[in-house]
Amino acid sequence: MNTINIQYYKSPVGELMLGTYDQQLCLCDWRYRKKRLQVDARVRNGLKAEYVEQDNEVMALTRQQLEAYFRKERNSFSVPLLLVGTAFQKQVWQALMDIPYGETTTYAGLAESMGDRNALRAVANANGANGISILIPCHRVIASNGELQGYAGGKPAKEKLLNLEGGLPAQQGSLFD
Repeated sequence: MNTINIQYYKSPVGELMLGTYDQQLCLCDWRYRKKRLQVDARVRNGLKAEYVEQDNEVMALTRQQLEAYFRKERNSFSVPLLLVGTAFQKQVWQALMDIPYGETTTYAGLAESMGDRNALRAVANANGANGISILIPCHRVIASNGELQGYAGGKPAKEKLLNLEGGLPAQQGSLFD
């Protein structure tokens, strides 16, 4: 049986579950998200592998780059990624990586950037299925009215990430002041 190495990482905005397969990051997801079992099943089934708690160089690189991101010393990542999902989900996740640091878009804007404004609901569902949070910046997608819609890490985490990147006005008492 193939293995996905996993480790847990306590970030300033919540605990993440990191997973690697074949020297690529396939998981950087919120440990306690509502859809934890669905994401895990998709990754395990897609890679025909089981989780084994073990550290490696890719996870060390991921932690190092996340720590630099949280210190505002990094605004992009060079960790090799392995996207596990449907062709459409992968297309949405690639589009998410095109949203510049410090900027946001709407679900409608993301669908339009992919060439199909009518795919709004499908784009939103694929966004919510993202299992490589922060590196694939699904937190940069907001509602058309400017509200912070649901986020796997919780709305407070989303707000903190956007504040960190300058995508929202700084809040008094913010984690990153």
